Amino acid sequence: MSLLIADVTAGTLIFAGNTVPASFGRTGACPAADKREGDSKTPLGTWPLLTALLRPDRGLPPPRTALPWRWLRAHDGWSDDPNDPAYNRPVCHPHAHSAEQLWRADHAYDIILTLGHNMPPVPGPVPGPVPGLGSAIFLHCTQPDSRPTEGCVAIARETLLAWLPHFTPATSLRIE
Repeated sequence: MSLLIADVTAGTLIFAGNTVPASFGRTGACPAADKREGDSKTPLGTWPLLTALLRPDRGLPPPRTALPWRWLRAHDGWSDDPNDPAYNRPVCHPHAHSAEQLWRADHAYDIILTLGHNMPPVPGPVPGPVPGLGSAIFLHCTQPDSRPTEGCVAIARETLLAWLPHFTPATSLRIE
């Protein structure tokens, strides 16, 4: 198993002996049990990397990765409405409930790695995410000004692209 270690206090992410600057939630971090929808906090804990999503129009090659992946589409979204039966899952726009738009102009979502925070356990029965305990917690690209995220972990696009071939379904991100 490979492990990425995110140090919220230091503002860094470490993988395979390399330390890079990272951005975290604009209101800090909190224990996963205290995470709430819309609090802009990054949930502490160890989360598996589940899937990779990439923008096909941003000059990215098809990724060499063992993670399941697909190209993003302009209608892709992620439900952030605790009243939505599809809460904390991918959806298509237009969507009847509130859902984050994954096709963004700002390049933050050129590469998205979905994290296992508040996701169904794998393998086993799928009870679904717990409504209100946080959605759309990703590892994604930093903004050009490295501003904080809404609860995700973000690093430079070039670093994320370079590290992607080393990620497998056994890779996890520990946020501490």
